[in-house]
Amino acid sequence: MTQDALLKMLEADARLSDQQIADRLGLQAADVAARRAALEEEGRIVGYQAIVNDDTEGVSAIIEVRCTPERGGGFNHLAQRIARFSEVRSCYLISGGFDLLVQVEAKTLIEVARFVSEKLSSMEGVLSTATHFRLKTYKQNGLLFGEEVNHDRLIVAP
Repeated sequence: MTQDALLKMLEADARLSDQQIADRLGLQAADVAARRAALEEEGRIVGYQAIVNDDTEGVSAIIEVRCTPERGGGFNHLAQRIARFSEVRSCYLISGGFDLLVQVEAKTLIEVARFVSEKLSSMEGVLSTATHFRLKTYKQNGLLFGEEVNHDRLIVAP
């Protein structure tokens, strides 16, 4: 069994037991458990979580952040400070016109606005932000949301 096969199975369904994985791959459950533990120890597997469809509750926003890199640390120090805020769900260093991509969640638009204006934009080193609000989720972490439309006839387009 390759590590990639185990990782793909866990990405698709983290609730799979070692025995279920072993049955699918023709291995012993103890071997799967040992390989899973090794991947966790190496830091390849950093956690397990449920993917929740939260389109009906709260507000999710993606914020692009342009910032000044620090001497000797680049963007790391500022990104780590931003990632510590409770509103922040994800924080990435990205390429392109902005430096960081920050995903936040809050109960209302006002809470997101306060986070951006009072916490994020006022941080030393943050030059500018651009906030985008999630309107609907179609796919997250490889999982499709919603029902597929089944058409009885072919769609005719002009």
